[in-house]
Amino acid sequence: MTLGEILTLAFSAVLVENIILSRFLGTCPFLGVSSKQESAVGMGLAVIFVITLSSVISWTLFEFILAPFAMGYMATIVFILVIASLVQIIEMFLKKVVPSLYKSMGIYLPLITTNCGVLGMAKIVATPEYNLLTSFVMSFASSVGFLLVIYIFSSLREKIDNGPVPLPFKGVPIALIMAGLMAMIFAKFVGVI
Repeated sequence: MTLGEILTLAFSAVLVENIILSRFLGTCPFLGVSSKQESAVGMGLAVIFVITLSSVISWTLFEFILAPFAMGYMATIVFILVIASLVQIIEMFLKKVVPSLYKSMGIYLPLITTNCGVLGMAKIVATPEYNLLTSFVMSFASSVGFLLVIYIFSSLREKIDNGPVPLPFKGVPIALIMAGLMAMIFAKFVGVI
């Protein structure tokens, strides 16, 4: 695979096939943790770590253990165990090193274990069309796309929460409208890459 193909895959994963706005995976933390930029960035960084490592580990386990022994039916269970282990490591690290971020993320940090974006990416890259390099690039770029979108969304939410929004649209309704508008904007990248 050439450098150009790798860069195309990465830009495509960030913009065109964005895990939130195109694949619609991981919308729970996207809506739940995006009210403040600090918690959105913390969640985004945690997701980068978990998606990248869990996808590479899942690809390796699938390629060298599950597929050769015809145990593909165990993939989901194995992937969830890998993800849960990584989330526990992050949770312990944040609790010790950055307790304020740990508290601000609340219940959403342990919920990364069941985040369909994390599991979805592990399932996407654990296929014959991906090798170790492309699974790493795809999972890392997709998680960077998650961080990009949740950061933009949190910035918009902070501005709109302080703006003159009619009462029936305050909170979740205006957030869903903004998410839909962002999805339409990101859909325009399809012809670019």
